[in-house]
Amino acid sequence: MVDPLSEIVALLQPSASVSKVVNCAGRWRVRRYRAPEPLYCVILEGACKLRIGDQPPIALQTDDFVLIPSSSTLTMSSLEPPVPEAADSPPTVLPNGEFSLGPQGVKPDVRLLVGHCIFGSPDAGLLVSLLPGLVHTRGDRRLTTLVQLVVDEFRSARPARDVILTRLLEVLFIEAFRTSSSGALSPGLLRGLGDERLAVAIRCMHDRPTQAWTVAQLAKQAALSRSAFFDRFSRAVGMAPMEYLHAWRMAMARKMLIQKEGSVAQVAQRVGYGSASAFSVAFARYVGVPPSRYAQAQMETEH
Repeated sequence: MVDPLSEIVALLQPSASVSKVVNCAGRWRVRRYRAPEPLYCVILEGACKLRIGDQPPIALQTDDFVLIPSSSTLTMSSLEPPVPEAADSPPTVLPNGEFSLGPQGVKPDVRLLVGHCIFGSPDAGLLVSLLPGLVHTRGDRRLTTLVQLVVDEFRSARPARDVILTRLLEVLFIEAFRTSSSGALSPGLLRGLGDERLAVAIRCMHDRPTQAWTVAQLAKQAALSRSAFFDRFSRAVGMAPMEYLHAWRMAMARKMLIQKEGSVAQVAQRVGYGSASAFSVAFARYVGVPPSRYAQAQMETEH
């Protein structure tokens, strides 16, 4: 069977945009207001605080890893809070290419590996909504190593740099998500996969998207009654089973059309529609334009 998590991360098409080492000393604070780029960070040394939106602050310490896949308002600061009316700390570029926050010429209290990336998928919003808003792990050396590899590759000018970065980011995201505790996650794919019975049904949808699945058939795969499966799936994943299946089929269709993997009729068949006309109606309702026009628009964008 296919791995739904790997499929979704690959479909997100992550690519690195910024990677840097930040040294922080004294009292400092940086804020990000609904920035669209996902953020990941490893605490190399020391400790600091992270606050996302109006949530209580989280204390971060050495070897902690944080991944925030979606657009969020967040604040990172020293453990000793800055004066409330003080401005955010502006970063200073050091001669070695690293960044500094707080007083200059002072030994840093905290060192961070920070990276931003972008998602190339036109369905990034939908796919990110299936993932947790925050991943926080402690003492995972594999994640630290992966982030260091991303930073090193980002700084290099070696051949195939972009390809390597894409693969490293995919591995980084998958490793981060699978080390998360499903019980503490917000509704989404990971909570669904963390439920052994729901995981069977989710894998069936990804493994056989062309099958004319019904809620009753998926419930049978999960060894649950129809009503119990529907309620349990909706609570865990955050959307109804057929809504999830439809969204996944449309995400697959958009990828195939962008990458020119077949005609509209062939794409329709590969995502579970009996006719090109039925697929076109469903696609237009979901995306806003017919698949043929969508494919043409993608070609024009490339040129």
